[in-house]
Amino acid sequence: MEQTSVVIIGAGPSGSIAAAILKQHHIDCVVLERSLFPRFSIGESLLPACMESLKKANLFDAVNQAGFQLKNGAAFRYQDQYTHFDFTQKYTAGEGTTFQVPRATFDKLLADEAELQGVEIRYQHTVTHVNVESTKPVISVLDQHEQAYQIQADFILDASGYGRVLPRLLELEQPSNLPPRQALFTHVTDHISPELARELDYDRNKITIYVHPENTSVWYWLIPFSHGVCSVGVVGSPEFFEAYPDDNIEALKQLTQEEPHLKRLFRDADFCHMSGKIGGYSANVKHLAGKNYALLGNAGEFLDPVFSSGVTIAMKSAELATEVLIRQFNGEAVDWNKDYAEPLMVGVDTFRAYVEGWYDGRFQNVVFFEQANPEIKKKISSILAGYAWDKTNPYVASPQKRLSTLAELCL
Repeated sequence: MEQTSVVIIGAGPSGSIAAAILKQHHIDCVVLERSLFPRFSIGESLLPACMESLKKANLFDAVNQAGFQLKNGAAFRYQDQYTHFDFTQKYTAGEGTTFQVPRATFDKLLADEAELQGVEIRYQHTVTHVNVESTKPVISVLDQHEQAYQIQADFILDASGYGRVLPRLLELEQPSNLPPRQALFTHVTDHISPELARELDYDRNKITIYVHPENTSVWYWLIPFSHGVCSVGVVGSPEFFEAYPDDNIEALKQLTQEEPHLKRLFRDADFCHMSGKIGGYSANVKHLAGKNYALLGNAGEFLDPVFSSGVTIAMKSAELATEVLIRQFNGEAVDWNKDYAEPLMVGVDTFRAYVEGWYDGRFQNVVFFEQANPEIKKKISSILAGYAWDKTNPYVASPQKRLSTLAELCL
């Protein structure tokens, strides 16, 4: 039986950040990743708040120098309406720009940089069983050759994302209170010339969210990368997609033709890349931490991709969990619910309020309101930039109440 201080399940952004921070504090950890990097994933539009987490893990410089597409805001289109939020014009202090990243490249970069810092990552190692009832948890693993082994650790961080390893193995999963939705997505070689971008008022430095012209509960993302490729996806109810071809690419071609601006923008686009489909992704758990373990990012709770909150929550959870874990290893008394779960849920619940408001129409009314108050817009811009933990922002301190009041004023 192997011994280590911390086992981290998953080498995605939250796993790499957690491992790098622990290594800074001389806490031994082993990262178990079932895939082989690089691997295709979505969650490609980072938020400026992510940069703060990367700095704490000493990973920011590598990301900043990697040549990723700059992102300075978010644009929204619905029929003939257009608006945008500039993340450099926000209420909360901190980074105002970030990047739009192919996750295959980005995740491998973070993992490689963590390894350069001394982190041990074992690829194609699958966790098959976990015993958290003993004094020290024991993790059973199959390696890339299907050979079984065990590791005993002082603590486990589950950064397995949609794999949700501990929630599955420990029966922690609970139904989400968000309705089931589905996403179709692909990468396209977009062939958007500078002339076409100017003609259509298209800014590659922003993610664009399109509302379907006939169904406001359906939306598109358009995330441009720095090498002439962009990610495009469509999110709607499972019933909505029943009217479209089973082939993902054919369905996406048809759907992008239904949005007038996107149709013109994609007039020369080449749908030549791999595609994907995920459904029922919204998730919840009984608790975010238990005896000798904690859940990070999507392993604990995932809301919806609409505001790119997933990676931000994942990175913030790694930051918060390692702070508590370092204190614990230093002999301090910690309360994982009070010190980790409750602080993390401040941001999760803020994002949840605006996700719910997007789908019931309240937040769409706010986004497209033409006489927006500049100071209120800065506060909303802070949330869209990922600063959903800043309780000095009244739209974070009381998200549901403030959003409902603001939406009534925007009618």
